[in-house]
Amino acid sequence: MTREFIHPDWPAPNNIQALSTTRNGGFSQDPFDSLNLGSHVGDSLSTVLKNRHSLLDQASLPELPRWLNQVHGSQLISANDWQGNDTADAIVSSQPDQVCAVMTADCLPILLCNTKSDHIAAIHAGWRGLSSGILENTLQQFKCEPNEVLAWLGPAIGPDEFEVGHDVVKAFTHSSSLAHKAFKQIDESHYLADIYLLARQKLIAHGTHAIFGGEHCTVSEPEHFFSYRRDGITGRMASMIWIAHK
Repeated sequence: MTREFIHPDWPAPNNIQALSTTRNGGFSQDPFDSLNLGSHVGDSLSTVLKNRHSLLDQASLPELPRWLNQVHGSQLISANDWQGNDTADAIVSSQPDQVCAVMTADCLPILLCNTKSDHIAAIHAGWRGLSSGILENTLQQFKCEPNEVLAWLGPAIGPDEFEVGHDVVKAFTHSSSLAHKAFKQIDESHYLADIYLLARQKLIAHGTHAIFGGEHCTVSEPEHFFSYRRDGITGRMASMIWIAHK
């Protein structure tokens, strides 16, 4: 069994721990092979739970991740208020050993921390959530200056694979004079969208310039990542962050 984790290459404080899983290193069978962490995609629940508990040990997590019921919206939740499978697309924490996590299979996972290491967040940023303010809503929870926030962009659909229509373009360009730079028109009604650039634009507009990651493409790297756009029926990866005890 080969287990792969992606650890952010960012100058976060030493007690900030973060990682993204890949599709490898679990027990699920095709088409969920093998480290599927999503319980809502048609995989055997017992196998998903086995994968999740294996992750707890292999990643040395202080607790099982605080999973969310993600709906492509702009609502977030505090880890202190989490009751189990709460409906939200971001989770924030300022307490040690609370594992904030989001699941993705093309959408953009964004992990945030601040330089004082007392605020963290995990964000599920599909285009709907990103355009409706999930990133801005989460950043508002950080009790620090925007330039003290660090952001890491986890594995998502790349700019050569994310084909969208006019509706997606309008969702971003109606409120940003720079958003058009993230779209490349390929025919009369279709564009290629760079969700990494859209997220960077929003972070920079908020005053957050320490942005890292954003180099993967879930669609074009099938050996490493699940992709809903590519496969339809597939598993889910997880990106997570927590504050370790100093």
